[in-house]
Amino acid sequence: MHPDDLMQQLHAGCDHDHGICHIIPPHIVRHVAETASGELRERALQSLADAAQFRGVRTVMATLAVGALPAGEKRRTIYDAETGTDLPGKLVRGEGDPATSDVAVTEAYDSSGAVYDFYKKVYGRNSVDGSGLRLNSTVHYDVKFDNAFWDGRQMVYGDGDGTLFQRFTISLDVIGHELTHGITQFEAGLVYQGEPGALNESMSDVFGSLVKQWKRKQKADQADWIIGEGLLAPGIKGKGLRSMSEPGTAYDDPQLGKDPQPAHMKNFYKGSADNGGVHINSGIPNRAFYLAAAAIGGFAWEKAGRIWYTALCDWLKPRATFHDARLATIGAATELYGKSAAETKAVKAAWDKVGVK
Repeated sequence: MHPDDLMQQLHAGCDHDHGICHIIPPHIVRHVAETASGELRERALQSLADAAQFRGVRTVMATLAVGALPAGEKRRTIYDAETGTDLPGKLVRGEGDPATSDVAVTEAYDSSGAVYDFYKKVYGRNSVDGSGLRLNSTVHYDVKFDNAFWDGRQMVYGDGDGTLFQRFTISLDVIGHELTHGITQFEAGLVYQGEPGALNESMSDVFGSLVKQWKRKQKADQADWIIGEGLLAPGIKGKGLRSMSEPGTAYDDPQLGKDPQPAHMKNFYKGSADNGGVHINSGIPNRAFYLAAAAIGGFAWEKAGRIWYTALCDWLKPRATFHDARLATIGAATELYGKSAAETKAVKAAWDKVGVK
């Protein structure tokens, strides 16, 4: 692949101006900036300023071509930013090294390993790029940083402020979500704007949830379908950042605001905020996946997940719409199980129920 083509592919996975995908949606950050006071407000304003700066900078991605490992080899490297912002930071743990006393280091190491194992054992994928890309993570980024993100090369985790959010390594589904952004940039390359951006976010939620279900050995009807479980600080009214089964119900708190996700196309967000609602409208395809998985039953990663993974890798294009996602997942289901199969019918019915025709 030509270097320019590689750069274009890598940038396609997130904001069209940079490769950074954050787990905390901007509508939460804006709400905190508008309603909080003191240190919370200052941090929220700084977060918005940082996001604007990120949009004006293109991260050098050429290093992604370096570090590919032999098929089947897992390589995790954990760094400590020591509350600074220089990446990657101080090396604190490599693959096979003994555990440290730092819980964030342990969680980043264990959870990135769980994500690698999930994709390798379930779908035969060797790391984010499919060719053994190193899984680099930096913990303790900035001071009380309320976010986690994939920057196109590695994972970065803040410690949270303790008032709104706990440390961002605490949720396996968050780590699965962010690393899946990397997979999306190497596969469909979904543009991080409007409907393709919402599909990008939804794919990360789908596989973030599936990693957690796989690790817990939960069937579809046993899972919580919450993204960001355990992330909200004590006293915050909510279950997490998003609910895939009931979009719009994850949180309702004076400090965070009300979860704005729609569950049906009739409530589709048409504004320009959040890159055209990428974190908001993702509730629609999220619920479609949940409905398909619930109807198919069993372990959701086995059939529903394989349909969505096949669609992501083989069917979807960078500017895919929700309608395209419907066609892609139906096509993948037909390819895998047959046109008249119960799995294919479940996928069609799921998209019907959320109003995507």
